[in-house]
Amino acid sequence: MAGAHDLSADNAAFVQQQAGAAPGPFLYLGAKHMFTGADHLLFLFGVMFFLYRSRDILLYVTLFTLGHSLTLLLGVLADWRVDGHLVDAVIGLSVVYKAFENMGGLRELFGVEPDTRVAVFLFGLCHGLGLATKLQEYVNDSQGLVANLLSFNLGVELGQVAALGLILIALVTWRTRPGFTRHAFAVNALLMCAGFVLAGNQIAGYVYA
Repeated sequence: MAGAHDLSADNAAFVQQQAGAAPGPFLYLGAKHMFTGADHLLFLFGVMFFLYRSRDILLYVTLFTLGHSLTLLLGVLADWRVDGHLVDAVIGLSVVYKAFENMGGLRELFGVEPDTRVAVFLFGLCHGLGLATKLQEYVNDSQGLVANLLSFNLGVELGQVAALGLILIALVTWRTRPGFTRHAFAVNALLMCAGFVLAGNQIAGYVYA
């Protein structure tokens, strides 16, 4: 089963053929990854769902970016070895968590309201580690590795900004309609189901690998 962060066959072959620094191509690959990473996009959608103020949006995006960048870079450079299926399962559960929180489930069922800022940063660490586990399989040339990783990470963040812009436009437009509040619970329930599907797919991949 394909992982949420798997590189396509063409992209994997391209990465393996690189010798030395290739910032342009890696920048492109990073941006492309973001636009094809359903787990990233769903998690960001959940995080942005009830954020209205610009400073809150900036804060949460910054926390996610810091976490994502930290484990992506360290995971590859320090050669951390973690099973990709398990990491991606946690990433799927991050979507479940945020949707459940948006639905008020944590407050209603457990009487707690964890600090969302901490959760977003921690899940950002998981998202970055998920990508690092895949890049480790293909990046073999140490020459230019740092430059390529930085370029790839920059591409991911640029892609994230573009994707985030589309998400915010959709949310702002939807919020002007009277059905937003009425349908918010149902949409987050669907989001939670999508997270379970992502996590279940990865757990199955781990079991049958």
